[in-house]
Amino acid sequence: MASAARPKQPRAPAMLVLLALLQLSLGASKIKCATVPDNSTDVLWLQAFRHEITSDPSGWFTSWNSSTNHCQWPGVRCSRKHLGRVVALRLFGLNLTGQISSSIGNLTFLRTLNLHRNGFSGRLPPLNHLQKLQVLDLSINQLNGSIPDAITNCSSLRKIYLTGNILVGEIPPKVSLLSNLSVLDLSRNNLVGIIPPILGNITTIRVLSLAYNNLTGSIPNELGKLTNMWKLLLAENRLSGGFPRCLFNLSSSLQVLQLGENMLSKELPPNMGDDLPNLQMLFLYDNMFEGQIPASLGNATGLEWLALENNNLTGMIGECIGKLTQLHILYLQANSFIGPLPSSLGQLTQLEELNLGNNKFEGPIPLLDQLTQLKYLYLGNNKFGGPMPPTLGNLQQLRHLDLSQNNLEGNIPIQLGSLTSLTRLYLSSNKLTGKIS
Repeated sequence: MASAARPKQPRAPAMLVLLALLQLSLGASKIKCATVPDNSTDVLWLQAFRHEITSDPSGWFTSWNSSTNHCQWPGVRCSRKHLGRVVALRLFGLNLTGQISSSIGNLTFLRTLNLHRNGFSGRLPPLNHLQKLQVLDLSINQLNGSIPDAITNCSSLRKIYLTGNILVGEIPPKVSLLSNLSVLDLSRNNLVGIIPPILGNITTIRVLSLAYNNLTGSIPNELGKLTNMWKLLLAENRLSGGFPRCLFNLSSSLQVLQLGENMLSKELPPNMGDDLPNLQMLFLYDNMFEGQIPASLGNATGLEWLALENNNLTGMIGECIGKLTQLHILYLQANSFIGPLPSSLGQLTQLEELNLGNNKFEGPIPLLDQLTQLKYLYLGNNKFGGPMPPTLGNLQQLRHLDLSQNNLEGNIPIQLGSLTSLTRLYLSSNKLTGKIS
């Protein structure tokens, strides 16, 4: 009886048929899985982003439709390894308007987000899930609000460009947690507060731009720890104190230093040219620096742009200035320099712009006939006397010449008539005679 109650075992042929059907079923299932993208949501997040665009004057999004795979949409790049996953979104210079949808924060494979030079408004989108993001460029838009701490969750970030927006609030100190950061550009916003000293912990940083904000306080000594930095831009804030000597620790790296239009004061360090020998651009204009130009500045022989205008600098311009033979731009106007101009100015054969106006220079104008690249020459409002040097006629590239409000006398050199590129000539308030033929 017990054996009669057992279910009958299928015969061997029936068993084989069942196994075959099972294998076919599993095989069909595998084929179906392989054809479904492993990111079926990425296209949805892109569509949600597109939905927030209120103006597309160039018609960029006309091809963002279901008839084309989203990886082929203009501005979208997908991973080769992870099918369908979006790794780059580049939509720059298209004059797009609207808000940046929060859906962008769900593109978790995104490495580059570049929406530079559009008209996006609203707050920064939440990006805290983008742990693979390396480049964030939202510069030159109309984004407002503060910079959220959550941006530090994007732990792979290497470059942040938020310049040219309307961001407010303070620089979040937690930015220092982005240990791979090489570029931090927060310039041209409405940021306030101090420069967080803890930024000195981002030792990988190469470019730090906080210019054109409303930052206050002194330049923190901790910036001297950023020994890989080659460009530091802090101009047009309300920073105070003296010249930041901590930057001398960056002697092997620093090439561009922009501190203009702040409230920095006191004398320039006498050794600054020795300790920053690799400088190529030095902007200290519109501050309250006083004293003389350090003679050591002549040892920064790679300088191409030197802007010291609108300070309280005094004394004579030494012959050391003639060692800066790579200079293209030299601005020393609106200070209180005295004495004659050094003859070594004639050695600056790469000069394109020279402005020495509104000082107290006197004596003859030195021979400048070697400055054949010069396009702009401003020597107005000084006390230069004697005749005008006829060799100015050799400056065939000259476009603007201002020698007004001096004590020049004698005939106007006939050679000035050969300056065929000249568009502006100021000789008023002198004692000159004659005419230009």
